[in-house]
Amino acid sequence: MNGFAIVWDNRDVLFAGFANTVIMSLIAAVFSLLFGALMAMALMARSKLLSRSATVYVDAMRCVPFLLFAYLIYFGLPSFGIRMDNWTSGLIALILYNIAYMAELLRAAWRDLPKESIEAGHAFGFSGLKLVRRIILPPVLFSAVPMIGNQTIQIVKDSAFLTIIAVAELTHAAMAIQTTYFVPFASFLAAIFLYWITCMVIEAGVAAVGRVAEARR
Repeated sequence: MNGFAIVWDNRDVLFAGFANTVIMSLIAAVFSLLFGALMAMALMARSKLLSRSATVYVDAMRCVPFLLFAYLIYFGLPSFGIRMDNWTSGLIALILYNIAYMAELLRAAWRDLPKESIEAGHAFGFSGLKLVRRIILPPVLFSAVPMIGNQTIQIVKDSAFLTIIAVAELTHAAMAIQTTYFVPFASFLAAIFLYWITCMVIEAGVAAVGRVAEARR
């Protein structure tokens, strides 16, 4: 029987894994961006203790391979009495790991922000969190949209590593089909195609947001 026909007959398994990948990647991207914005604020804080603590976290995440970090969350935390199912462990690993990258790219965009806009915010009475929320973050987020899109694509690709802890995502589904029917080319090519579609949708979304950002300038 043709390999692609076998994959099509088992499309419910493949699409279930695809749905898991999309949902997990979307949740991870949103929360890593939100917490990454807070981490960026910590990186830019005047308090040396806060900024250095944030720097240590960011550097640690950027130096640790995601595969090992996922192992640490799933297999290591139970040693301290923290037990989670594989899906939750995978999601938390994605979020914690990518907070560092989101924070770093937001900090880079923050540094490129013209000082005049911050000074204008001070002139209008904005300070502290209100200044960050109303004056700094909106232009920072818009200018960082292409980098945020790239990091979101990286999150989608990182999610494939979660097959090692038996998360039922797209790569795991493709491996299940190939293991059962031994159709590696068809099953993995189908998974690659779905990953490609996901990345194209993200790129289209980034382009749309970029056009909105240009229109606002």
